Amino acid sequence: MSSSVLTLVIAGPTDQPLYEIDLTGPKEQQAQYLHQFVLHASLDAVDEALITSKECHLKVVDRFNNLMVTAFVTPGNARFLLLHDGRNDESIKAFFFELYELYVKIMINPFHGPATKISNREFDKRVKLLARRLLG
Repeated sequence: MSSSVLTLVIAGPTDQPLYEIDLTGPKEQQAQYLHQFVLHASLDAVDEALITSKECHLKVVDRFNNLMVTAFVTPGNARFLLLHDGRNDESIKAFFFELYELYVKIMINPFHGPATKISNREFDKRVKLLARRLLG
């Protein structure tokens, strides 16, 4: 899994990043910036896909060179974006639905607002385990 690309961003309803993680391990700074740029730029593609689809799982919404961005939009309009180099769509869909369950558990905490960055170590650990199990 270390030579592939697998970066996750959770963006809030107003496109602010709430959570970012590189699920394949540390990368050089330039690659991290490129991945963040690609994911942020794909938010417009997510908005366009929402016009034609009412599904939560939007599949591949954007491409950059050999990388793809797959998106999932929650009922509260948070966006889960996964940058990858070609993964099984069914495993990504399962990953997003289980990630959504983890996300809801964070959001129901009365001390956590919908626009607050997610910095919970347990959430981090569970996201990594989920990625290893479903995308690994």
